[in-house]
Amino acid sequence: MPDWTARLSRLATDHAVPGAVLGLWVDGKETITPYGVLNRATGVEVTADSLFQIGSISKSWTTTMIVQLAAEGRLSLDDQVLQLLPEASIDERITVRHLLTHTSGLDGDVFTDTGRGDDCVAKYVALLADVDQLFEPGTAYSYCNAGFVLLGRIIEVLDDRSWDESLHARITTPLDLHSTVTLPEEAILRRAAVGHLADGTPVSTWQLPRSLGPAGLITASASDVLRFARLHLEDPAYAAMREHQVEYPAGSDISHVGLTWRLYDWSGHQLFGHDGSTISQLAYLRIHPEARVAMVLLTNSANGNALFEAVATEVFTQYADVAPPPAPEPVDALLPTDAILGSYERAGIRIDTTREGDRLLLTENATGARLAFAEKPVVEHELHPTTPLDGNHYVYRTAPDQPWTPVTFTPTHLFAWGRVTPRV
Repeated sequence: MPDWTARLSRLATDHAVPGAVLGLWVDGKETITPYGVLNRATGVEVTADSLFQIGSISKSWTTTMIVQLAAEGRLSLDDQVLQLLPEASIDERITVRHLLTHTSGLDGDVFTDTGRGDDCVAKYVALLADVDQLFEPGTAYSYCNAGFVLLGRIIEVLDDRSWDESLHARITTPLDLHSTVTLPEEAILRRAAVGHLADGTPVSTWQLPRSLGPAGLITASASDVLRFARLHLEDPAYAAMREHQVEYPAGSDISHVGLTWRLYDWSGHQLFGHDGSTISQLAYLRIHPEARVAMVLLTNSANGNALFEAVATEVFTQYADVAPPPAPEPVDALLPTDAILGSYERAGIRIDTTREGDRLLLTENATGARLAFAEKPVVEHELHPTTPLDGNHYVYRTAPDQPWTPVTFTPTHLFAWGRVTPRV
């Protein structure tokens, strides 16, 4: 058995991650390994029962409740959303399945704060009349937080209670999860992590608006996340969530998207899972159903990606003889760039591509409601060509030790971070 305490400590130090928890489920045994501090400003240490924000891994919890409602005969995945939410001002062709697979076409990164009340999700849905439709429903993939708030509202209407209350009634109570919360007043009663920027500075905003709850506001311990993962390993009622629904655009180890779950191709082995990213808290869940191995890594740092890549490689090489494929790499080549220069925009962000001498730059500019929690409203990256060398495929990275991120351009949009951003 590897000494995961020593390995996590070494790797987290190498990648400047202040605090992390590694949770493993292997051969029917759970192992929880904590490292570091929850908050550099206070020095409180991470323990096995510490809580971290799991971000968009929360989407799989919301989908689990939708699958339960479908099994109860209270909805069909191919129902039009407007049948269930007549008050929603969205394209009438959008179905529940479109929301679950990020194929609705809705401009998805809407971070409007609609208050702290139990009506915040309903108020958020009412604002979607002003959101753009990026493409025809079912014709493309683009990651969509707004779609999961709609799913959360469907749960609220059918259960006649808040999404948070349904989460506790349908998942956390039946699974006996005592360290899973959604509200800051609940988290503050436990040992809760605080996000840190890449330079190690603690963030000044702890959580996204409550209206984003169904899309990404669960805070949990590694043990609770593993117990949720075991539900999806052991209960055939949820197996359909792992069936291929949509092919994922190239440039990632994700091969397809199921019902929310991302399906990963690691050297011919199919894993499933999801990542989560909030305000400098990054979380990762990978499950290898054939090997019966589950891994969760919770971090409180913007540097979490490199740590995950290193830890996942060691864990799955050790227990399943498989590892994640390498991230795309830059290629030393000079390509014409004029065609991709310009501005691209969607809700919450404007992206500018410019050229300075022989450097090609991509600049992210936070806009609208996103400015309320963007620790760095403007972030600049240098783009480098990658294969295929056609002038449309590039990569960048946030620091020398971080993985490369792919960016693909078309005449009408760019595709990065799983999202379509139209050219303007």
